Amino acid sequence: MGLHLLDIYRSPNIGVYMKANDRHLLVPKGLASTKSDKLSELLEVSAVPTSIGESRLLGPLVCMNGNGILVSRLAEGEEISEISAATGLNVSKLDSKFTSVGNLVAANDKRAIVSPILDGRAVSQVRDVLGTEVEQAPIGEYYQVGSLVVATNKGAAVYPGLDEAEVTRLGGLLGVDAYPTSVNRGVPYVASGVVANSKNAVVGSQTTGPELVFITRALSV
Repeated sequence: MGLHLLDIYRSPNIGVYMKANDRHLLVPKGLASTKSDKLSELLEVSAVPTSIGESRLLGPLVCMNGNGILVSRLAEGEEISEISAATGLNVSKLDSKFTSVGNLVAANDKRAIVSPILDGRAVSQVRDVLGTEVEQAPIGEYYQVGSLVVATNKGAAVYPGLDEAEVTRLGGLLGVDAYPTSVNRGVPYVASGVVANSKNAVVGSQTTGPELVFITRALSV
């Protein structure tokens, strides 16, 4: 287990480009093979090159766990087929007017927190595709729960502007211990700079020493 520093496309905002579970890492098509191989090694997963709606911004457009994958309605049929064939998981478009499913759902393999702006049909779809218990809740005053939480089966790194009671509540919803932290020198949207699974985590190179300590504690890596 470990926490590693790495940028892609000369950007520390690596979570904007990738999404991982315990077996696979979705990476943008065209990412250098040296970088893709390094990420696979660090996270102990297989890399799956793909796009969503021909975009390389996979983080906001995908929510995945070990049971299934939800993608933005912008995804094309060929892209869904490629991801399903490579991972062996059910891949479905989220039936919602909102396209950034990755910003609206935070999940591990057992539980998910879903943004309050999603309707009942979308919430049911999250439950069915990800195979999790689902709780619909904001985080503080924000509805972008997927961008404010990085959850694995071992822990959760959450938005740093929460009080202790709210952090404890989020940990309870996800069934793991949670810990508040920022990433990349104070960025509160932790998912923008962290790609993690239950084994390891990778963060952007601008992440400070104290942030590394907090993220290590949050994700138990």
